[in-house]
Amino acid sequence: MTPPVRIGLFGLLGSGNLGNDGSFEAVLGYLRAEHPAAALSVMCGGPEIVASRYGLETTALNWYQGEYRTASGPLSIVMKGFGKLVDVVRTATWVRRQDVVIVPGMGVLESTLPLRPWGFPYALLLLSASGRLVGTKVALVSVGANVSTHRITRSIIGRAAWLAAFRSYRDEPSRDAMRAMGVDVTDDRVYPDLAFALSAPSEPVLPRSVGVGVMAYHGGNDDRARAGEIYESYVDKMTRFVAGLVADGRPVRLFIGDRADRQVVDEIMTELDSPLVTAADTSTLDDVLRAMSAVETVVATRYHNVLCALKLAKPTLSVGYARKNDVLMAALGLGEFCQRAKEIDLDKLVRQFAELESRAGELTETLVKRGAEQVRLLDEQFSELSAAFLPMGVR
Repeated sequence: MTPPVRIGLFGLLGSGNLGNDGSFEAVLGYLRAEHPAAALSVMCGGPEIVASRYGLETTALNWYQGEYRTASGPLSIVMKGFGKLVDVVRTATWVRRQDVVIVPGMGVLESTLPLRPWGFPYALLLLSASGRLVGTKVALVSVGANVSTHRITRSIIGRAAWLAAFRSYRDEPSRDAMRAMGVDVTDDRVYPDLAFALSAPSEPVLPRSVGVGVMAYHGGNDDRARAGEIYESYVDKMTRFVAGLVADGRPVRLFIGDRADRQVVDEIMTELDSPLVTAADTSTLDDVLRAMSAVETVVATRYHNVLCALKLAKPTLSVGYARKNDVLMAALGLGEFCQRAKEIDLDKLVRQFAELESRAGELTETLVKRGAEQVRLLDEQFSELSAAFLPMGVR
């Protein structure tokens, strides 16, 4: 009897980022449908949550549990350093037990938000290097990338990508970024973000309702000195935008994309203190999709909040923090409805929103057509993965 193929999934999963978990859920759904006999295990940031939510065998991404907290003294610095060495062995041991390891989407090759090179980029490098060392294929599937402005981060991310056996990207700029960082992308393909493979629920829509996705936004790696100022400006302008909707008698539902965003939701609700403003209770991307399906239009910042709205064919306005938001919006036909979270023009935002609503029928029709194409392309990618790594004999 042929033993089941052993498939590992790797990433910052179960750590509070709903987009990361949504990409994981899309791949998990594919594996359970197409390769039900496979033995699955996960190396992730939130092993307890992933194990309880999905019923999978899990391993912690890092030996030191305080890896992603700022070092508070000499002891934590020593523990972090020692943990880096321990994780070399831990990662290689886990990878050796797999036939293939899939990194399911996410911006694993990005540095658009504050990022330390010896955090997740180092963990990803350990994964790819271990795969080469022990003969386990590592597949980076529909991942996001950008060219980091920090030399060490750029070097670690580039090497991690170069060592992977399979790479695909969620947009063309991501592939261009890896080419610019010295990775041979000749055989690499561009496919949609994995979250487009999730099912789209349909709930009764509340008339004139607006979904507003907010983010605890502090700028990027180069903005650390101005992080507080950027955050306050963003929250102030988003609060004023929501206040305008409330003054017009519009029901507003606030959304998050990460646990950290709840702080912004609380600030807006406290400031406005209106029964028209409610917060969606979400802990997964599927929760977001279900709650967002009940609003008419969406204004959002987090990439995967924007993606959920587009997936649901909701007329959407992106107040984004990276080029990936603009690229996604353009791909779905809404490229003109974008702004930057770092420098929101509130008057323009109001005008854009008015135009968005006035063209809702036309835009919805476009989104339905282009959304169906995203799903078709992801089905194509899943077939490619099965043919390359999971042949019929081991299903």
